[in-house]
Amino acid sequence: MSLSVTINKDQGKLKFLLAGRFDFNSNKEFRKAYESGLNDVSTGAITVDLSGVDYMDSSALGMLLLFKERADEENRMIKLTNCQETVREILEIVNFGKLFAIQ
Repeated sequence: MSLSVTINKDQGKLKFLLAGRFDFNSNKEFRKAYESGLNDVSTGAITVDLSGVDYMDSSALGMLLLFKERADEENRMIKLTNCQETVREILEIVNFGKLFAIQ
């Protein structure tokens, strides 16, 4: 299953709900979604809900890093939430806890 990205904006908060395979084929859709969200000047806090992600590869990690760079330019912090066990293990192995708040 390819990645689906749902964006919710509520009271200045931006939430991305991801579901499916987060891999190289997701690049265009994920980038389009986060650029759209970051261009919304009312957006403050950013949450990426990974509860629906059952597969993540190294290109997905790179996409998250690019997203973080763009968010940093806007002085916005990204929180990764609801990670399935395999996704959480990947994030821990690559020390993403030093770059993102992970819940």
